[in-house]
Amino acid sequence: MSYLPALNPLFATTTPGTYCGQWFSKLFFLLNLSLLLSSCVAPPQKPFDLGRWDQDKIEHLQSEAEGIAPPGEKIALISAAFLQTPYQAQTLIGSAATAEIFVLRLDGVDCFTYLDYVEALRRSSSFAEFKEILQQVRYDRGTVTFLNRHHFFSSWGNAPLAPLRDITSQVGGIHTRWEEKQLNQKTDGTLYLPGYPVRKQTIAFIPPAAIDKTILDHLQSGDYIGIYSPLPGLDVSHTGIIIRKKGKIYLRHASTKPLRQQVMDEELLPYLGGRKGLIIYRPVAE
Repeated sequence: MSYLPALNPLFATTTPGTYCGQWFSKLFFLLNLSLLLSSCVAPPQKPFDLGRWDQDKIEHLQSEAEGIAPPGEKIALISAAFLQTPYQAQTLIGSAATAEIFVLRLDGVDCFTYLDYVEALRRSSSFAEFKEILQQVRYDRGTVTFLNRHHFFSSWGNAPLAPLRDITSQVGGIHTRWEEKQLNQKTDGTLYLPGYPVRKQTIAFIPPAAIDKTILDHLQSGDYIGIYSPLPGLDVSHTGIIIRKKGKIYLRHASTKPLRQQVMDEELLPYLGGRKGLIIYRPVAE
């Protein structure tokens, strides 16, 4: 996908001339360094791990979701079942140099695989069907190869026959901006993903300055959002799901924040902080 995890800076508090302040500073630094390094360690390369789930639990969730007609409300129910699931990057297996292996890992998710699993569960009614549709969600036409994997949020949302609609310009109205991207190509011409072709894509996004209450009022529970990236070669820097509850709008996402590396709900507007633009895909009934 197009998102590159950002490393959180290490902060240290020092109190000049006091041993206690220096000791606390060193301890704080070491604790944060340990957390940072542990988050960068490549996970075990295993293609299948249901974690706290099993087939019966998955099919029970699917049965609950079948009784909900609006696609967004169905996504809200399914995605809630993943709350507190640990954040885990790099769970997918395959590259231009190694064979692609179909992975089903519910023991830990990143911001993009989280969307894969939620969308596949929305569109399936049994465990066997979940696995089959997950391949269709993650790969172009369900063909499991590195080149067919949807590495970029914009290709995921605009995949052939995907029951999703790009509503970014509809929500953004006159504030919508378009940017032509050469996805996967850095400014210096090198590639983010070696062996994966550069693909031209025109991206519609809502710029940070335009995101206000009027814009937010158009968002619905279950909308998939990407945080627009201004970097050449990338479409988004993060992904998540819109959740409306108790009069507030939340981003449900696999957070990378230190000490909070898990699927969680976070108020959207403070998260955006006036610095992040949006891309929006809305689920539709099949």
